[in-house]
Amino acid sequence: MFSFALVLIGVAISEREKLNLTKDIFYSIARAVIQLIIVGYLLKYIFRVNNVVLTSAMSFFIVLNAAWNAYKRNPNQHKRYLDSLIAIFVSTYVTMGVLIASGAIKFVPSQIIPISGMIASNSMVGIGLCYRSMNQQFHDQHQQILEKLALGADKKLASLPILRASIKTAMQPTIDSAKTVGLVSLPGMMSGLIFAGVDPVRAIKYQIMVTFMLMTTTSLGSIIAGYAAYQNYFNAQDQLIDG
Repeated sequence: MFSFALVLIGVAISEREKLNLTKDIFYSIARAVIQLIIVGYLLKYIFRVNNVVLTSAMSFFIVLNAAWNAYKRNPNQHKRYLDSLIAIFVSTYVTMGVLIASGAIKFVPSQIIPISGMIASNSMVGIGLCYRSMNQQFHDQHQQILEKLALGADKKLASLPILRASIKTAMQPTIDSAKTVGLVSLPGMMSGLIFAGVDPVRAIKYQIMVTFMLMTTTSLGSIIAGYAAYQNYFNAQDQLIDG
């Protein structure tokens, strides 16, 4: 409970600088604690039962929730939930399928569920960045796109620079994180294994796998979401509409 004092530091800063974040801080902390307690007991049951259907259902629930949160982060008023769901579903299960096929992980709840959460959450963040960057650029370059369309370009050609820049924005944090892992940051999985007494060299091997995994899911997720989302800025006649 003494760790709660760390939260109070953030509250004190918010109050001192008049950031109006105190309510949000307490709400987010309370929500996190409640969610983690519920999930903790749920995972304890699923791990004990070790049932394929329950494990798959929990993994899919994580994907559904990640897709919903990515969808909500899209500022475009013409957004579609299905775009986010397909992007996260494909990026998560293609990546996980490769890991299972290679023998890196086994289809057991203690591995599938945490890995699903890591992959889906990373894809969610990347897709959210892609959506926000895309919406801003469509707003800023509205006139340029209209001119390209007037000169005969189709919607994909007119949007290609925005699409590429948005995907790059989505992937950049993961790339930057990979550059500094081990030198600046010791990621959660690696640190957790070391805390549990696992040999650091073995923990590093797992972290390398996680780094490859996150790079793949961010790439797949942002590309699929980007190519689906840019079309929502055009109507059925391929005319540009407001975001």
